[in-house]
Amino acid sequence: PDVMAKQYIDAGCSRLIVHAEACTHLHRTLGNINDLGANAAVALNPATPASAISHVLDLVDLVLVMTVNPGFGGQAYIPTMEPKIAEIRAMIDTAGLADTVDLEVDGGIGPATIAGAAAAGANVLIAGSALYKDPEGLEHAVTDLRARAEAARKA
Repeated sequence: PDVMAKQYIDAGCSRLIVHAEACTHLHRTLGNINDLGANAAVALNPATPASAISHVLDLVDLVLVMTVNPGFGGQAYIPTMEPKIAEIRAMIDTAGLADTVDLEVDGGIGPATIAGAAAAGANVLIAGSALYKDPEGLEHAVTDLRARAEAARKA
């Protein structure tokens, strides 16, 4: 990520999400992205603990929790990521960063899984396959997923 960051920003990217696992020095990488004028964000694979980002929350505007192992679409959601989502939400809130740091989840998000991720504290939910597999169409899928997420947040 350190070698490519400037090229992406020069090409017009306003936010760079780096996987914590891909960085030799995560703090330095995120700081470099910020210094180059972009927003820095960090992603965590399922096996990476939440504690891996505790020292960099002040450098990011988004934390992405992968709820599948990265690689291809259509994978099954890993529900055991929900405690990790909740832990990161608590870290963000405790640090007083709730207004500036979003908590995103990506992987296996659909009608049966979105409520768990939202209830755990995710406020950005990425749905891929579920949007296009809805027999009632894309508009219905988006409306339904939003309603399920909102209901879970209020519960």
